Amino acid sequence: MGNITFDFTGRTVVVTGAARGIGKALARHFAEAKATVFMVDFDKDELEDAARDVGAVGIAADVSNTDDVERVIGTVIAETGRVDILINNAGILRDKVLWKLTDSDWDQVLAVHAGGTFRFTRACVPHFRNQEYGRVVNVTSYTGLHGNRGQANYATAKAGIIGFTKTAAKELAAFGVTVNAISPNAATRMTASIPDEKIAELTGPISRFADPSEMADAIGFLASEEASYITGVVLPVDGGVSM
Repeated sequence: MGNITFDFTGRTVVVTGAARGIGKALARHFAEAKATVFMVDFDKDELEDAARDVGAVGIAADVSNTDDVERVIGTVIAETGRVDILINNAGILRDKVLWKLTDSDWDQVLAVHAGGTFRFTRACVPHFRNQEYGRVVNVTSYTGLHGNRGQANYATAKAGIIGFTKTAAKELAAFGVTVNAISPNAATRMTASIPDEKIAELTGPISRFADPSEMADAIGFLASEEASYITGVVLPVDGGVSM
């Protein structure tokens, strides 16, 4: 974990996909920086353990379901009166070459990644407008720009998040809201099965996957007061693999 340099006292933060990996590291980062943190995940049991560990509030929800999303934001507003920072991190994988992808494989991945990002951002906008303040940081992927065998659904969803980020940045700037994204390259459960010989080509010149806390450091900056003049950016936090 890097040193906490930003103070989020009085800020309310929502992190999706927060039960493990990057999402949990993000939640911990904001909690240690004195924010009130709400962790969202589909896996209720794992989420409860993670929220207890982090010192945050866990809310089990399906990010692809509008009623669930509205319930989460309604709970956040009821408990804190505001929502300041939204981190759209939730994601799933249904990897197959495209001629073996089913409609369900396609629809579920787009619904969680792109649909969840859209639904949560939309639910926060009325509150951002009332506050004249908001920060949205979306998690996209190198795959969204370059593709990857077996991930047509994932690549499409992540490319869509880039387009959404830039459009939302243009639409929400007038209300004091910035919208940015990161393209991470961190060690998570998704990378655990990668053979050693493949790691070098996937990690760039730094030759390692990042610790999830290094993603939290970057997102913490984009969510901070200091980043108030940065919007519509997709920041690669990938050790140079995208060069």
